[in-house]
Amino acid sequence: MAQSDQEILEGLAEIVNEETGLDTESVQPEKSFTDDLDIDSLSMMTIVVNAEEKFGVRIPDDEVKNLKTVGDAVSFISKNQE
Repeated sequence: MAQSDQEILEGLAEIVNEETGLDTESVQPEKSFTDDLDIDSLSMMTIVVNAEEKFGVRIPDDEVKNLKTVGDAVSFISKNQE
């Protein structure tokens, strides 16, 4: 069953928190992964893998670079859920 954008955001915030220790409250749709949340490429790949498992989606490597903000990731996951 597809999850709502809010559920995806909350799940993504948990994944980011586990990987980086950032407060889940700081993971907001308008935040940039690199500029605002200071997530490096290695952490980003871990987040992507964990998100793929959690949400049952495939995020191709060439798509990851387009996921600049948390909102981009939420939208991508939302559209690609089964």
